[in-house]
Amino acid sequence: MRRSFAFKCTLLTVAWVLLAIGALQIPPYQLWPAAFVGMSLPVALAATGAWLVYWVLRRWTVALLPLAVLVLTWPHVQRGVALHLLSPAPANGPAVRVLSANVRIFNVYRHLRDENYTTSKALIKWVAEQPADLVCLQEFYNEPQPTRENGRVFQSVQRIGEDQQRHPFVSVTLQNGIGAQFGLAIFSRYPIVHRGTIPFGRLTQNHAMFADVRLPQGDTIRIYNAHLQSMSMAEQDIVDSYSSKAGLKAKGLGLLRRFKRGLVARARQVDTLRRHMDQCRYPILFCADLNDLPYSYTYDQLADKLQNAQATAGNGVGATYNGRLPFVRIDNQFAGPQWQVENFRVHEEIPYSDHFPTSATYRLLPASKQ
Repeated sequence: MRRSFAFKCTLLTVAWVLLAIGALQIPPYQLWPAAFVGMSLPVALAATGAWLVYWVLRRWTVALLPLAVLVLTWPHVQRGVALHLLSPAPANGPAVRVLSANVRIFNVYRHLRDENYTTSKALIKWVAEQPADLVCLQEFYNEPQPTRENGRVFQSVQRIGEDQQRHPFVSVTLQNGIGAQFGLAIFSRYPIVHRGTIPFGRLTQNHAMFADVRLPQGDTIRIYNAHLQSMSMAEQDIVDSYSSKAGLKAKGLGLLRRFKRGLVARARQVDTLRRHMDQCRYPILFCADLNDLPYSYTYDQLADKLQNAQATAGNGVGATYNGRLPFVRIDNQFAGPQWQVENFRVHEEIPYSDHFPTSATYRLLPASKQ
């Protein structure tokens, strides 16, 4: 009787896994509650692992069922917790080092800055001195000319670009009264032969940009940089909502509305990105602050076409959010099938923004292996 009940629970868990994977394929603008089913996938996978252990100890033949499910869904397991003990043998193609970071406008606002712009200077200096060939920055900020208040602190295009022999491309979404620029930026040690922006609509400043760069070996590749719709939820509100019943009652409904709006907006934005990428004839590298989790429609649409650097070559959870919410990975790097992902790292030692920078090394595969 007990075994029969356990077997039924195992079957229900398998069904849960399949349902959650299917839910990831549903655009939130068609059926937004499906997003919550998709987000339950890591719990379903963990339960499948627990049933595997249970049946190995009880009846190994039944253990083949949860084992088969985990094997078949291993790419989904790797989205949440990656495990790569051995590095792949490097391919023969050219290597490209990429750095991506949401730099939170280099803490220029008064409520973010500290005395003498210490963290601002440290973050700009760290980014500038990294050995990356391609640098993608979200929430970028630049002051083209020195100002009376800030001096030369925020001349970030010059310091990260020109001073480091990188070609700058800044996509400006807003320019204030002193001429300071807000937006996205790509810096490349290789010549930029073509560039452009991808708007997500007139009602949002979120957008994407791309640059086609020519490698020394003659290959042309495309690098995308994007910042998708924010979750628009304050960290403290989220903490309050799950800390007590009173907090859930006071904050829950408002958080749900904002979460829904973000889900729908990001789904439309990633669809726009996918359509653009589908027209690209070059090997793709993609950096972004997705503002969405690995178990989401947004991530799933990208993972269907591209390989995620953390899932392919990283280890552990790879959390990129620098705050009170644990295990949150919303910053990602992706690469097309023409690339081998050699390594991926989250720079948790750089605490100057609310996002940790990420870096990776990619090697372009020979045409015969693409």
